[in-house]
Amino acid sequence: MDCPFCNPSEEVLLYENENIRILIDSFPANRGHLLIVPKRHIEDWRKLKEEEKQAIMKGVELAIEKLSEALKPDGFNVGINLGEAAGQTVAHIHVHVIPRYKGDTNFPRGGVRKAVLDVEDENLSLKEKWVKNRLTFEEKDTLKRLFTHI
Repeated sequence: MDCPFCNPSEEVLLYENENIRILIDSFPANRGHLLIVPKRHIEDWRKLKEEEKQAIMKGVELAIEKLSEALKPDGFNVGINLGEAAGQTVAHIHVHVIPRYKGDTNFPRGGVRKAVLDVEDENLSLKEKWVKNRLTFEEKDTLKRLFTHI
């Protein structure tokens, strides 16, 4: 199996415990975009064990806490794409935690509700945004240190 979440590189792995991993998104929608994934390879949310669901939500809390400390965002979008029709591109359940900053978009109103609009995602169509949104070495190092002291 060639799943990027089951075998993440050290460069993107920030944290793991017996149930979850917290990873840096390789195609970030914004600076500090993280993914919370169960360690067990599973595609269907309904098939997660209760302790895995709880660990994922604790991972979301942890990601928000550490991103707030390291990058000082003004808000967050948190979401899950369940199934190909919903935009899921990696067949392994994962929760997106996306830091938001005042002025990072012209029209923030509606947040995750915009996902159902038939509008091209400018982050996915413009590779230079992925590059611009990637964390610096220093920012990655800061986050790794914060996640290490848990």
